[in-house]
Amino acid sequence: MDNYPQSQLRPGRSYPAGGATDVTPSHLSPRPNYALLLNRYRIMGSNESGGFGTVLTCWDTRLQRRVAIKRMPLVAQAGYARETSTIEEALAEARTSSMLAHPNIVTVFDFEIDPAYAYLVMEYVDGLTLAELLSRVEGGTLTGDECAYLVESVAKALQFAHDNGVLHLDIKPSNIMIDHSGVVKLCDFGMATLASAAGYGGARGGTVGYMPPEQIDGDLVDERCDVFSLAVVVWQSLTGSNPFASNSAEESRRKIDRGPKPALSKTNPEYEGMAEEALMQALDPNPSSRIPSIEAFSSEVSFGLGDSAQGADSIRLLMGRDEASQASEGDWNPSDLPLSYRYPWLGGLFERGGAALATAVLSVPLAPHILSGAGGTWTGDGAVSCAILCAIATAVAALWQPAGAALVAVGLALAIGLGGEGGAASVMLPAAIVALFLCWWIKFGTREKLSTPAVLLSAALSTPCGGIAPSAYAFAPLGAAATAMGGWFFATIYVSARSAGFSAPATATALLSLAGSAETWAALLGCTFSAAIGSAITRFRPTTGMGVFGQISATLIFLFSQAVVHRVKNGGIWEAPSWDSVGVAVVLCVLLCITTAIRGPQPAEEEVEDIHELA
Repeated sequence: MDNYPQSQLRPGRSYPAGGATDVTPSHLSPRPNYALLLNRYRIMGSNESGGFGTVLTCWDTRLQRRVAIKRMPLVAQAGYARETSTIEEALAEARTSSMLAHPNIVTVFDFEIDPAYAYLVMEYVDGLTLAELLSRVEGGTLTGDECAYLVESVAKALQFAHDNGVLHLDIKPSNIMIDHSGVVKLCDFGMATLASAAGYGGARGGTVGYMPPEQIDGDLVDERCDVFSLAVVVWQSLTGSNPFASNSAEESRRKIDRGPKPALSKTNPEYEGMAEEALMQALDPNPSSRIPSIEAFSSEVSFGLGDSAQGADSIRLLMGRDEASQASEGDWNPSDLPLSYRYPWLGGLFERGGAALATAVLSVPLAPHILSGAGGTWTGDGAVSCAILCAIATAVAALWQPAGAALVAVGLALAIGLGGEGGAASVMLPAAIVALFLCWWIKFGTREKLSTPAVLLSAALSTPCGGIAPSAYAFAPLGAAATAMGGWFFATIYVSARSAGFSAPATATALLSLAGSAETWAALLGCTFSAAIGSAITRFRPTTGMGVFGQISATLIFLFSQAVVHRVKNGGIWEAPSWDSVGVAVVLCVLLCITTAIRGPQPAEEEVEDIHELA
């Protein structure tokens, strides 16, 4: 974003010529992560981290709405440098936040834990943080009227918290939200301290530059800590800089003792008088010299700064124009999410249905040969037994998708081994089938729920290209290549065995004949290479467009490889691939492109990135 949209500019104020990425709303993050959190929430964006945890913007798939989830580590995580929390601390924050039901405080919906994290599910505020708003206006400042409205709104939230015995202890611009209707909301009570019978306890943290001396020193804290922090925020909003900002708490402490420089009235003479006096008193290093309550501070400062009603109108107009500018740039709405993002059961239906269907199609020819080899018959009760056997295999594949491929592979080995002809082929060929299948299944087949349709589709369709599209869709390049290769081998063995009536010697003879043909290996190479390239393109950049491009590329590479196969077969004469192969490849490509559009961008393989509190 080189320049801010013209519709976003306020009358009488201008915006800087550049925009930083840290002010981009998180729901517009270019690399969303599609992990499902707590079997309910889809993670939507990533930005920065802060506090005693991270906040993830998520989509609630049950209630169909956006929420903000604060994720707090309960145990030390690999590569996780921030402080961890105990379950008691996380639960204390949840209880503290949930008891503060106020229009100017972010609402808490729920609290969950798992072995590694605690999750605080909160209201999603569709707007900007005060830090983002200040970064967009010229000089990073608000008008006196706007600050008066800001102080009154935050003070209402803090007074309500104080009345309920809660200190915030981390008031700063990034913890103050402003939604697109202009409503100001206070968030992140992670540092909050509850009152006890003996008064307030000591603070356990804070943000350098906004903490008063007693909080820095770890002394007892009370309401005047929040008065001090809010006064710093107001000073920053009026002048464009934090007077106590520093790289260390010690240096910040020294700046507090010296007092804020330069004087507010020198920055803007309009603020000379009550506003400046109230701010200077609130920023006094000695707590006993400060304004004693947030209500008194708000009353004095807002009266000295200007008209809060006009400030509310100005903020509301500004945020409304910000919302309009987002709409003009393609604002987010729920319909923009892929269907699988909004309805995660669609993915499971597709995976289970594909595994069950592929297992059923291939089990039907195998069942009578298995039962007849075991002493049964195909007619009468034998037909019922075959139906039951196929139904069991299909149900197992639907329950655990990788089991479908394993059952069909074992069934093929049994059908060939129980053929009744005996000989070395009846033992060696089934053993080779099981051994080769296990090499793939253990490494790749159990890691992906779409492994069964990916490896069985070529056999089910009696064409070598059946596994290319699903392999490129479901697997990383190495897995896609291995699955496409495995599917080609399995289809070749299955089709040869079925044509030979599942006779071990006849199947072995057919396979040896195919192994001596150069076109066989050219076809295998084409299937493997096209699946790997399609997968690599899909994962090069995790977007829906790249996923579709990957599928189309895999199909085109396969069709070219088939033309090469026919050239090898015809002694150097180019010939178009057979129409059945072309038709199957194109249909599968179209279906997987549609599925890719429904699924949305390929999930990122890295760990979910931390994002800033409600940013």
